[in-house]
Amino acid sequence: MSKANQSFCANFKAKAEYETGLRGQFEYRDLGISQATQGQYHAGVMRIRDGAKGDQSLGNTGMHRHLCDFQMFYVLKGWCTMEYEGEGTMTFHEGDSCLQPAAIAHDEIVCSEDFSCIEIYSPAKHETVAID
Repeated sequence: MSKANQSFCANFKAKAEYETGLRGQFEYRDLGISQATQGQYHAGVMRIRDGAKGDQSLGNTGMHRHLCDFQMFYVLKGWCTMEYEGEGTMTFHEGDSCLQPAAIAHDEIVCSEDFSCIEIYSPAKHETVAID
């Protein structure tokens, strides 16, 4: 069991706030885990923002890496198609999840207009590197 200081954290849908972030077609809801774990972990909901719906390349991010120790997602709604270095292309639907090994190159190729997922990663702040 980790001895790191963590504080109690509860996050309620009724008070949810979504903000823009790393990718313009998405909006993000921070679930408060970063602050509660003093930056050890982050958990959040990512979804397609209303203004991006109808775009034919919806979800496309280009090949990139996140320089973090842990990253996973769980699809809440809709679907997304991803390409992974050494693993190929696959589509994830509602109820599917994926552990993306540390720094694996990947591309979110396309997703549905109703796509949303929960992302969990560590550390809470890390670098994202685009691949040419």
